[in-house]
Amino acid sequence: MTQEKTSFVYVTYIVSTPEKVFEAITKPELARRYWGHENVSDWKPGSKWEHVQANDERAVRIVGKVVETAPPRRLVITWADPSEAANPDSYSRVTFDVEEYDDMVRLTVTHDELEAGSGMAKGISKGWPIVLSSLKSFLETGRPIDVFAKQKSA
Repeated sequence: MTQEKTSFVYVTYIVSTPEKVFEAITKPELARRYWGHENVSDWKPGSKWEHVQANDERAVRIVGKVVETAPPRRLVITWADPSEAANPDSYSRVTFDVEEYDDMVRLTVTHDELEAGSGMAKGISKGWPIVLSSLKSFLETGRPIDVFAKQKSA
């Protein structure tokens, strides 16, 4: 019996260029500033990528592979908890579509192939909106949102 799958789609408009948006997603030193994590890979199809916490721990929080890359328009990666990396069924997929829209960019993030009701599905439905809002703020104003503020105050 197969698990029911779900997906999450988030669209945001950013006053920026496709190149800057793509770089902010794929360059560790930029992702660290608005996400608190670094996305580490050579970004070639088939290569591994890691989502590494950008603090003294340097813990790997998410792992996956690069499925497709077409800078600066599209990036597709797989996504799994490192503790479940050996299980092919544990992987979901994230697609970043970056499109010019007038004098800005329409960024569509689709996270699909998620196990419905899983902790991962619940986590990403809360996580993506604040991370992408922080990306938007960072690219438009130079000031990201503190994506961990709620956890710090809890």
